[in-house]
Amino acid sequence: MSSTMTFREALTLAMIREMEADPSVFVFGLDVSDHKRIFGSTRGLVEKFGKRRCFSTPLSEDSLTGVAVGAAISGLRPILVHIRADFMLLSMNQIANMVSCLRYLSGGRLKLPLVIRAVIGRGWGQGAQHSKSLHGLFAHIAGLKVVLPSRAQDAYSLLRAAIRDENPVIFIEHRWLYDVPGDVDETVATPIGVPAVLRKGKSLTVVCASWMNVEALKAAEVLARRGVDMEVVDVRSVAPLGERVIVESVRKTGHCLVADYDWVYCGFGAEVAARVSHDCFGNLKKPVERIGFAHAPCPTTRPLENLFYPSAITIIRTVEKMLGLDETDLSGEEFFSYEKKFKGPF
Repeated sequence: MSSTMTFREALTLAMIREMEADPSVFVFGLDVSDHKRIFGSTRGLVEKFGKRRCFSTPLSEDSLTGVAVGAAISGLRPILVHIRADFMLLSMNQIANMVSCLRYLSGGRLKLPLVIRAVIGRGWGQGAQHSKSLHGLFAHIAGLKVVLPSRAQDAYSLLRAAIRDENPVIFIEHRWLYDVPGDVDETVATPIGVPAVLRKGKSLTVVCASWMNVEALKAAEVLARRGVDMEVVDVRSVAPLGERVIVESVRKTGHCLVADYDWVYCGFGAEVAARVSHDCFGNLKKPVERIGFAHAPCPTTRPLENLFYPSAITIIRTVEKMLGLDETDLSGEEFFSYEKKFKGPF
């Protein structure tokens, strides 16, 4: 039986269920238990489980990650929350040299059931230091699983899977998704590493990560009026990557666009493009195209932000070029609708 809830409520429910089932699960990080409760996603945890299992910490990313590593190898299951993924870079020694390889270095004797929740996403002119996603960087590091849910069901199911995993998982959440509603069935178990086809189509495959799924579905709605039947594939995780679902889609459509929520240069989109080009060489009617962040630090002003971040408009224009279509009149369309629901961290 399913119920409708927001993305943030699905995250909260997933943590509640795992904390109820396993007393070794705890949540900590900057602002986890203050009045904001990480955009509301940890609301009710202190009241239900107490301050020993849900607590806020000083602002020290490297130290926090070290505590999480120690807790995980000692038999606990920590969920560490970084309210901005950008500042996980301050703990990269822990992540790249400890978290990612301790199971390997111990010959499998050490387990590392650690989840790092990291918040990404634009909003209100945050500029270059609060705009990164970095999932391509984390996916590059062997030993890490990197998950990017885009729907409430996946937020619930994949977070539960991540908490139960014996390996470290980077769990990346776009903050515009927190208000997006969806049906959640608590009985659905979703394994990490299997993409989802959010919309079936025959004209072109769009492979998406994180927020770009929302933009792609909007683009597909607009393009459908012109007879373009776009298939939208949500990777759900970039490490491991479920290549088979992507390849099967591209073999059917003959076209592939990768809509990434990260820098394009040396990014995750390049990995998808390389695999698709190799496995679908005889099926492709055009070269694989990629869109993502402009290769520059993120600007602060809204007009420049709109040029930096890809959107449904970017997808529409790119698909039109790939299929040799004239530009659609978009003057009557509404874009950025979910941004209006975003209330900020405070």
